Amino acid sequence: MERYAGALEEVADGARQQERHYQLLSALQSLVKELPSSFQQRLSYTTLSDLALALLDGTVFEIVQGLLEIQHLTEKSLYNQRLRLQNEHRVLRQALRQKHQEAQQACRPHNLPVLQAAQQRELEAVEHRIREEQRAMDQKIVLELDRKVADQQSTLEKAGVAGFYVTTNPQGEGTLERGH
Repeated sequence: MERYAGALEEVADGARQQERHYQLLSALQSLVKELPSSFQQRLSYTTLSDLALALLDGTVFEIVQGLLEIQHLTEKSLYNQRLRLQNEHRVLRQALRQKHQEAQQACRPHNLPVLQAAQQRELEAVEHRIREEQRAMDQKIVLELDRKVADQQSTLEKAGVAGFYVTTNPQGEGTLERGH
């Protein structure tokens, strides 16, 4: 009798799993309908069904949660690096303005045009350097975020989540960073 009870319990578990799969699949299909048609075409019924099956396993949620935590920490760190650079630039500009003001106050009137021209060249050189440093920082940030996306894609691919693979296509499938 216990053998039959165990078998019935397994059947009931299977039925609950199947029902949950259908619920998840239905929810995914509803979400896909809200996407632009170009994205809808990429998400076949089989892919959605495979995603629903992956969602049945709580491990995928744990993996995604871990990836999101890493992503948020990375974004915060990069944001703080960018803020530090902007603050350094602000301090540099203030110091340069102060230096120029003091030099102009100490300058004899007949030398002022020459001094102002030299200061203008110095200001332009500093502004050029600031732009270059900011551009380099922004490139570093983009590259770091691209690496994180590739890590996320690779992790989800290795976990067997349908539709995830490493891609360098900015419009590619399966990127976590676009959804927060």
